[in-house]
Amino acid sequence: MTLGELPIGGSAIVDRVEGARAFRRRLLELGLIPGTKVEVLRVAPLGDPIELLVRGYRLSLRREDAALVSLREGAA
Repeated sequence: MTLGELPIGGSAIVDRVEGARAFRRRLLELGLIPGTKVEVLRVAPLGDPIELLVRGYRLSLRREDAALVSLREGAA
C-alpha cells in the first residue's frame, strides 16, 4: 500500500520512500523516515493534496508524491 492510497483517518508505518534522490531526501527531512507512523487527516475537495499527521505536525503532499511512499501496517 502507498501513502496515496491510505483512506482518511487511516494510519500506517512508513516502509520505504522512492523517487528521485532530491525528492527522497526532502521527504526524509520532513520526517517521512522508515518506521515513522503517519495518519491521513483530510483530503482536499478534488482529492489533491492530502493532509497528514507526521511526528506531531501537519504535512500536505500531492497525491502523486504520496504514491511514492510505501507503507506497512502496524503501530509505531
